[in-house]
Amino acid sequence: MSLQIINLTKTFCEQIALNKVNISIEKNEIIGLLGPNGAGKSTLMKSIVGALKIDEGEIIFNKKNISEYPIESKKNMGFLPENNPLYLEMYVKEYLQFVANIHKISSFKIDEVIELVGITPEKSKKIGQLSKGYKQRVGLAQAIIHQPDLLILDEPTNGLDPNQIIEIRNVIKEIGKQKTVLLSTHIMQEVEALCSRVILIHKGNILQDCPINEFKGKFDTLEQAFAHYTQAETLY
Repeated sequence: MSLQIINLTKTFCEQIALNKVNISIEKNEIIGLLGPNGAGKSTLMKSIVGALKIDEGEIIFNKKNISEYPIESKKNMGFLPENNPLYLEMYVKEYLQFVANIHKISSFKIDEVIELVGITPEKSKKIGQLSKGYKQRVGLAQAIIHQPDLLILDEPTNGLDPNQIIEIRNVIKEIGKQKTVLLSTHIMQEVEALCSRVILIHKGNILQDCPINEFKGKFDTLEQAFAHYTQAETLY
């Protein structure tokens, strides 16, 4: 798996959402994408998966430009956006069969992914009947059912209770053993629990891209490091 983002720029009217962003990922790891609200995290994620058109720059995924090979690139990516888009009237297994058909993969993968994300007891229920935690698991299942090289998760534990957060973290940790995961979150404990590397974005610019221990540096907590870098940039 390789991902190179080269001078990526995205604007909305006069607002610069991404400003010549450069990122390189060459190995399987779980990476925390951090930044204040409006920093450009979701824009970056949507640009990588092809949900937003690139204004300037390039995204090279597995040595191919995603603008030139959009379908082939998307086949090897999984995406769980912040607002989990599920068909609430469909049954869990029915929905995952629908996703499997889109990817043209065998039905036997459905039960395998259902077990991995821990929704076996819920597989015969309608998605609309599930708790938010189980809906997130269904969203994770659709994102990984085709065994993508790159998994992108935008706030996957947002709004979950503490037990659900731990459960989803464990699922992500298991997936991260074999895949590259780019994880957006505001929860610093989540970053410490899951990530080996941190990318900090603020006002469309990459402020830090380094191992988590280097990011934390002299500070007692990740929260202190996050506040220092983003507030210093704001003051500047």
